[in-house]
Amino acid sequence: MGSVKDLEVIERPHGIKMGRGRFHFSDRFSVFDWGPMPDEIPDKGRALCVTSSYFFERLEERGVRTHYIGIVENGKVRHLDELDGPSDVMEIRLVRVIRPNVMQGSYDYTPVASAERNYLIPIEFIYRNSLPEGSSVFERLKKGLRIEYLGLNRIPDPGERLEKPIFDVSTKLEDTDRYITWDEARELGGLSEEEIEEIKKILATVSNVVNERISKAGLWNDDGKIEMAFDSERKLMVVDSVGTLDECRFTYGGRHVSKEILRMIYRKTQWYDEICRAKERSMGDWRKLCSPPPPLPGEVIESIGNLYKSMSDEITGMRFFDSPPLRKVLKDVFNTLMEFEERAKNTNL
Repeated sequence: MGSVKDLEVIERPHGIKMGRGRFHFSDRFSVFDWGPMPDEIPDKGRALCVTSSYFFERLEERGVRTHYIGIVENGKVRHLDELDGPSDVMEIRLVRVIRPNVMQGSYDYTPVASAERNYLIPIEFIYRNSLPEGSSVFERLKKGLRIEYLGLNRIPDPGERLEKPIFDVSTKLEDTDRYITWDEARELGGLSEEEIEEIKKILATVSNVVNERISKAGLWNDDGKIEMAFDSERKLMVVDSVGTLDECRFTYGGRHVSKEILRMIYRKTQWYDEICRAKERSMGDWRKLCSPPPPLPGEVIESIGNLYKSMSDEITGMRFFDSPPLRKVLKDVFNTLMEFEERAKNTNL
């Protein structure tokens, strides 16, 4: 299905009828739209599956519809508190994925906008509770993004916590994701104004649910993204994954605690400079213009693996993984990151 998880289709969606399938969460990871990177992170798949299942179950309790059915263990579909151990398989309701046509270098969303029910909305919906250093919003503001679009009356300082979350949107099914306006999202996704407002309410609920749990661990939920779909009755539901280190950007004492760490590491490499130039030169398969990404040192992979596992245990309140306590893991991750940055100054990665 994708670069970090695989899809098993049990019953294919067709017309207005939803199907059924299973996500197999892998230990792969991807950054900067590249696809699978050279390394795998031990137990990342099971940690993501358990964490996302926890938040799906909390959202259902709040009245938010999702595509989540349960976690698969020994061939049986169960809820989180029924598991004997962690699983990397989640059973879900499937909807149609209707891709835009590519015409003369641009994307035509007519097939999506004309669909009525049972389809993935080809947009990533983003909430932001703060704008940490390195947030794409700052670069977009430099390029002309108006702060009024974000519902702000001034540019926040990096890391400043916002009084209320701001909402943002980007494309999902294009070769390289791009930020768009809410008006564009409404048009591309075939949405009404009322549905846009409902999506924003769901975004706020997701933000609150994740905030409540993450804050108990002493972390801050800077931002996160969700995907949405229409079911067979054109009711909105949250799909894909939610609340994990891959969907959210958390910080601890102002320092990144999420997949953003992997992005930070790769930004120190020559490979990152290559892909930035390639994206500027090509709207098509820019990856052909780049050399393969370099593998990461073993100690980095081990630290990141412990982070995924410890975060999963901290969020669920269950001891699924034999990993050190989160505070110790965070200390180790930060030390490993500093050592890598120092090494990167003296080598050509």
